[in-house]
Order: sequence, then C-alpha cells, then structure tokens
Amino acid sequence: MAPPRRFARFALLVVVWSMVVAAAALPAAAKPPSGATETMVPMRDGVKLATSIYVPKGEGPFPVVLTRTPYGKDGELSALGSTRYPAAGYVYVVQDCRGKFKSEGKYTTFENDREDGFDTVTWIAQQPWCNGKVGMSGASAMGITSLLAAIAQPEALKCAYVIVAPESFWTEATFIGGVFKEADTTGWLKGQGVADQIPARRAGLADPKLEKEQDIYLFRDQIKIPIYHVGGWYDIFSVGTQGNFSFLHNHGAEGARGLQKLMMGPFGHGALKGELKYEGGGGILNAMADEIPWFDHHLKGIDNGIHKEPAVKYYQMASARKKAFSKKNGWRTADNWPIPSQATKYYLHADHGLSTSGPTVSDSSTSYEFDPKNPVKTVGGANLTIPLGPLDQREIGERPDYLRFMTPVLEKDVTIAGRVALDLVAATDGLDTDFVVKLVDVYPDGYEALLLDQPLRTRYRAGHHPEQVQMMTPGKPTRMTIELGGTANTFEAGHRIAVHITSSNHPRFEVNPNTGDPPGQEKLPPRVAKNTIYHDAAHPSAIILPVVE
Repeated sequence: MAPPRRFARFALLVVVWSMVVAAAALPAAAKPPSGATETMVPMRDGVKLATSIYVPKGEGPFPVVLTRTPYGKDGELSALGSTRYPAAGYVYVVQDCRGKFKSEGKYTTFENDREDGFDTVTWIAQQPWCNGKVGMSGASAMGITSLLAAIAQPEALKCAYVIVAPESFWTEATFIGGVFKEADTTGWLKGQGVADQIPARRAGLADPKLEKEQDIYLFRDQIKIPIYHVGGWYDIFSVGTQGNFSFLHNHGAEGARGLQKLMMGPFGHGALKGELKYEGGGGILNAMADEIPWFDHHLKGIDNGIHKEPAVKYYQMASARKKAFSKKNGWRTADNWPIPSQATKYYLHADHGLSTSGPTVSDSSTSYEFDPKNPVKTVGGANLTIPLGPLDQREIGERPDYLRFMTPVLEKDVTIAGRVALDLVAATDGLDTDFVVKLVDVYPDGYEALLLDQPLRTRYRAGHHPEQVQMMTPGKPTRMTIELGGTANTFEAGHRIAVHITSSNHPRFEVNPNTGDPPGQEKLPPRVAKNTIYHDAAHPSAIILPVVE
C-alpha cells in the first residue's frame, strides 16, 4: 500500500514532531498570533481559562477544532494550527490548561481536564461562530486532554484526532512493569513546574485518586465518538494507542464501536536516532495526513471516503540500514488490530540459543550478579528525554549481567505483527529485583537493532495495587510474564532474532536497590543480587512472537 495521502500546503508540519517533544520548555508568546480573539472562558468552579479563537474567512457559523494544551496556547506549536484549521474552514480554538501560562487556577497534571474539557466544549457550542459541531485534536499531552474530554461526553463533541496518547497516565506514563520511568517522568514533571510530585510518584503503588482522574482505560467505555488514533512503534505511548483503538473499536459504546481508526508508523515521541531509517514512513506528515479529511467527514458531512478505508494502517518494518533499505518495509492495511497471527514460542537455551524447540535438559540455568551501583545504560528504545529508537545494543558491550540469546542465522523471513511477551522463569537471592527484556533484530554485520524493551519489578508481577504485591522467595524459580508491547517487523533471511535479558536500564528506568524496601522508602543500602534465568525442561523460558504469513 502507498503511504497515506499528503497535503503539500501543510509542509510546515515537518517541524511539529520535534516541537511536541520540546513544548514543555517553550515560553508563551507575549500575545496571541495576529488574527486571534483572546478571552477567558469560565469553568464550573469559577476558574477562568485563557482561550484564543481563530475564525476563518467567510460566512459562518463553522465547525470547530479545539486543542487544550499545558504547553502555552501562544507558542509556536499552537500557532501552526492558527493557519491550518481556518484555511480548511474551521474555527480553531486553543486553550491554556488550568494553572498554565495565562489561565487561572492550579496545575495538577490532568486532574481537572475531564471537567474543564466538558465545560470548554459546551461553551464553544454556545458561541455564534460555532455550528454546534466540535472536534478535538492534539499530540501527547494534547491527546490526553482530548481523550479526557471525550470521556466526559459533551454533546457538541463529535470526533477527535488523537496522536501519541496513553491509555494509562499512571502505569504507562509513570511506571512500566512497576518500575519508575526516571529520566522521562522526572524530566517532564520538572519541566511542568510540579517537581514536588516526584517523590509521591516514585512510591510505585497505584494511587486510587490519580487512577480515577487520569487513567483513561478505566473510563474509555464512556467514550461515544469516532477517534482517529495515531501512534509510533517507538513512541512512549505505543501500548496505549493500540489499546485505546482496540477497546473502542471492538468493545466501545455506541457511537464509538466500529468507528475508530488506527495508524501505527515507524516513529517515536521525537526523531529516531541510530543507523536505521524507515523510508516512506513519513513521520509527522503521515501522522497528520488524514486529520483534515477526518474532520471534513465527521464535522462537515463530506463523503470523502475516509470512513470506508480499512480501519488500520500500519508500517511493517524490515531491514532499514540507511544505505541498504529493504523493499519489505512499507505500509499495510487491516480491518482490525491486532491482526490474526500465530503465537509462536522461541525458547531460551543453555548455549544462549533461541529456537522454537523447547529445552530437553533437566537442569539448566544462567546466573549473574546485578550490582545497582553499576547499572546497564540505556541505549535507545521508546524514550522522551533521551535518544530514542532502534539503536545498536552493541554499545552496551559484553557484560556478565547482560545475557544475549539468539537464533541461528535465519534461512527465511520471520514476520511478526502484534503483541510480544516473555514467559520467564527466574529467581533472585533476595525479596525483590528487576528483570529487563529486549527484543532485538540482529543484522548480518552484527548491528543489534532494538525493537522493544520493557522491565518488570518482581514485587509487582501480579499487579501494581497494594493488595497484589508479592515479594520473591529467595532462590525459588518463579514464573512471570513480561509484556513488551506491540510491533510489526520482518526479521529477514540472513538476520537473527535475539532476546536480551538483564536487570537494569538506566537512566530510562530507576535502578532497583535489591533490598526489598518499598520504592521511595528505602532504608537499607543497595545490595548486589544474584539473579538466575532458567531454561530447562521443567522451567522453560520463551519469548512469544505473533508470527504472521
């Protein structure tokens, strides 16, 4: 399939992606760009939010596109919308979130955005320049505010276009597998001026109040509108983009079920680093290409065919060295996500091999010492504040606490598309530790291209709520599942499939001190843990790949 349609008049959007990442640091402009009407919109509790309005030329009333942002409505990012949407016949409304820039109130990271989103959409619908139909659009934080408003169900909100947004602000944006996202979460909270929240968020246990206010997946059954979901294979919210689409499209309420769209491209929450370049992926140009047609159909009633297109567009990655790009890379379409696949186990073996044949030996394991004072460094992955993407894991070097399991050189392609997980049997000599798993595409010259990586803090292997905490029994083999998320990649003939296992990934993730003390309440000094990976007949460990024809 050819890449989705592009619009030459929106060529300036190539700069948007990097601006989304940097937006937290952007100062607000002294005044809105020319052509804006600025007003203070009252919320239900009397707090007033600074709002800029851009009305297109011609005779109204018009449909409206709304963006609610914590990054400054008068910054460069929002200014792009001030010409983009009016040129397409929409009033553009952009608003500073509560407590940010020119808005009144206290900023508390998405705690008020359901109610404020509802009140803002309702106010817009009452204005003479609005025809009663509103769509919401935005990436990252602006995608989150769009989803929260949709949960509140304002009558005038008819659709949304949501780029790189999570399903859980708590377990996806703050913790992964129960491990605090140190670099990204700390950096983002500091950038938003709420560094005082860092100690509480490090605690590691779910906060019922935060979940109630912020965790989209708990309330997405209340969403009743069509949403176009855009995500990237290396995006920090890749899991949530796929999860939100799958739930709403297949199990959502009337008005949402069967009416969702999903695009998953070869990009992240910023520009990819490393030696791979996915030609035809299009980055933000493709991410935004369907937005105006989406609004034209749902807000203007134009029969432009977008609702008849397949529900899913995804980029199937393959060998992508900048000077040796494979034609097996490219866009695919599907009616749903994930697509049909065969869950295939690739087992870990004593010789550090990886194969579809299970181990037959009766006693086999590999142990290593994990020293919290000497963590494995982060090299690529789904990052926000540090280099991201399919970086070469050879940079980590040879370490006794970094295990590599690899298939023989592949004689034929192995194509996967969908969810990946590791069925792991492991032990530690203490009460708690971490395990980090990576799925890697090894090129013929040895380049170790990272596809997916996720950690698991063993105390949270049964769940992140207080009643689900389970400490480890020292030395006891314990089965656990590490969810790596979704991807779409062809391991081409001549390559190898690899699984890397270790116990740290810093500074992306906080390092476990191995003491058993609750996170954020450490009293004992860090200790070296002896961690063991099992790979025998009684304790097989295997990565589960969604193999497709």
